Amino acid sequence: MTSEEIRLDIAGMTCSSCVSSVENIISKHQEVTSVSVNLTLNKASIGLQQGAADNSVDQIISAIEKGGFKASVPKKEISIIDSAKLEVRKQGKKATIAILLAIPVLWLSMFASDLGNIGSFDLRLCLAMLATMPVYFWSGWSFHSKAWSSLKNGSTNMDVLIHLSTTVAFLWSTAVTIATGIDGFPNLLVDAEHVFFDGVSFIIAFVLIGNYLEAAAKLRATDAVYSLMQLQPNDARLIIEGDYTEVKSIELIPVNSLIKVLAGETIPIDGVLQDCKASIDESTMTGEAYPVRRSDGDEVLAGTIVLDGTIIIKTTKIAQDCLLSNVIKLVEDAQMGKAPIQRLVDKIASVFVPSVVVLALAASLFWGFIGADLIDNPMNSKIELSIMILISTLVIACPCALGLATPTALVVGTGVGARNGLLIKGIDALEIAHKCDTLVVDKTGTITSGKPRVSHIEIIDCEVKEILSIASSLESESNHPLASAIHTSWSNVTSQRPQILDITTIAGMGLVGKLDGQVVAIGNRDLLEDVGVVFSDEVEERIELASRKGVTMALVSRAERLLGWIEAKDRIRESSETAIKKAKEMGFEVIMLTGDNQSSAEVIAEKVGIKKVISGVKPDQKAQYIKSLQEQNKIVAMVGDGINDAAALSQADIGLAMGAGSDIALDTADFVLIRNDLIDAVSSLDLGRATMRRIRTNLGWAFIYNLIGIPLAMGILLPINGLLLPPAFAAAAMSLSSVSVVSNSLVLRWWKPIQE
Repeated sequence: MTSEEIRLDIAGMTCSSCVSSVENIISKHQEVTSVSVNLTLNKASIGLQQGAADNSVDQIISAIEKGGFKASVPKKEISIIDSAKLEVRKQGKKATIAILLAIPVLWLSMFASDLGNIGSFDLRLCLAMLATMPVYFWSGWSFHSKAWSSLKNGSTNMDVLIHLSTTVAFLWSTAVTIATGIDGFPNLLVDAEHVFFDGVSFIIAFVLIGNYLEAAAKLRATDAVYSLMQLQPNDARLIIEGDYTEVKSIELIPVNSLIKVLAGETIPIDGVLQDCKASIDESTMTGEAYPVRRSDGDEVLAGTIVLDGTIIIKTTKIAQDCLLSNVIKLVEDAQMGKAPIQRLVDKIASVFVPSVVVLALAASLFWGFIGADLIDNPMNSKIELSIMILISTLVIACPCALGLATPTALVVGTGVGARNGLLIKGIDALEIAHKCDTLVVDKTGTITSGKPRVSHIEIIDCEVKEILSIASSLESESNHPLASAIHTSWSNVTSQRPQILDITTIAGMGLVGKLDGQVVAIGNRDLLEDVGVVFSDEVEERIELASRKGVTMALVSRAERLLGWIEAKDRIRESSETAIKKAKEMGFEVIMLTGDNQSSAEVIAEKVGIKKVISGVKPDQKAQYIKSLQEQNKIVAMVGDGINDAAALSQADIGLAMGAGSDIALDTADFVLIRNDLIDAVSSLDLGRATMRRIRTNLGWAFIYNLIGIPLAMGILLPINGLLLPPAFAAAAMSLSSVSVVSNSLVLRWWKPIQE
């Protein structure tokens, strides 16, 4: 069944349990086929049955809001960042008010001496209660309301822990305060010496401060995609006639229009230059530090900046299909996805909160009924000790750090990749990249520039004009880089070509057709043997000698007669040798996989430092070779040009496509490298490793924090040294753990790609 996707902005999520709650709410809708919720981006990606979107969106939003969260259809891209900034300011304001009230509450609850009475009530406790009420009811209201909504939906999250801990503390402390002035309360309350108003205030204040710092950090984590959104101008100068221009929205400008861009302005739409040249700053799209000189017929991209002169561009795409738009969509899609490790963490978080509630109750009951008699009780009574244990355990176990550990690192990783021209299509790719141990690289267009030039024509039984004309005519049906080289060489002779009929492409071998009733062919030796060409020993020796020069050879025949061959040389990319060296230093086994002949491939491989070469491989055989490596338990990354290597890129554990302009690259690869540079492929794998290091560190901190914090809060040190963790300290530790996890992820913002 076909489906369609909608996206919603979700507000009010604070941990992995919140994510699980929202996903459960959405998945209950009968029209929903899939759902993925991202904590860092505060977004939900929802798959619906075809045609169901119009009727289902409002129902889903309503269900989410009944669950205690807020949901809305995404606004225009630029306003998203503004609303996020507004939300950060709101959280900052609430946190500031809460902490300003919490400080006097702490003094009144723990340090102030007797202030006398107001009537028959204890003045000190009454003042502490009054100062706590705005924090509990106003600052903490979102926790209470979302906790009840979550419980009504049969799920638990961080808000439930905050609500339970602060409510127990507030009700106990209020009862103790009232008991000082009203007769009839149990002696348990009348004689109580401890109130937890400071715990209530600081728990809410610290959580709000933590949420504020998290929101600010998440805003920085997502700034890469939002900065990309702002690169493309809203308007362009459309040339109507002659020099007359009219400013129009880029969304209204069709393909093949002429637009004018002045020096210092940003190019609004992808296109090609018309009768002009200029230096273009492409750093925003490719990460290339130096300006690039572009001239008539060269492609220019939206989001890049013209540095000198006025240019005229003929648009080749509509605004919505520009590379910049595709980049933004790829980054958003990647950030919305969930890596396998994140799905595992979500499952853990879904059972974590109820488990903590059980542990907190068990510890509280133990110390209240049994444990207090076994130690020198630091509290005035068993019930006070029991309540403090309950509150501290509930607070310190809030799974914020656990929920933020993976998504924040993934969002920062995908964002920094986009800033450097490394587009990550699937979030799984970052996780798998760190496991790769084998790097397979194509030759033409990957190690080499993919723009060969004819260097020599060997004549066997014809004239130069005949072999070139047949070759050029046959190659008119090919998009191979060699075809362009042959066309260029033929154009230097004449613009006329013979009419060859029934041209057929033989994958991985070449092309055949008919000229004046005779079969003509261009390709490798296997193809020419298939059409009946017989190679003499002398010719075989000459072919072998030529192949040792490291050139690409295209043999040409007519009517079972070898006419000769065309040799083309392809320039090795300047960064290829460095890229291979870095890949080896990272521990990769590097293999060249090419359709070219062994001698030519070995010449190129030797120059860049590759030891293992697999040559003469057809496109479908490339995928089979990748599969054979995987059967040897190797994790394979494949780098190709995204055209002839589509099957291999798809088969590999990680596919890295050179060239973001190719549709096949966007379809089959996990990484798309805008700069067409092999060193960027190695950088992508390095980014995957760097991201996974952050995720592992984050998860390690989160688990260690809970492993240490929960037993401390449950009173494990009470029999040893009488140490008890107060609720306010538990709240501070919980908030600090979340902030530290997000801050650790933000270190990725300073990651730099490998340099030549």
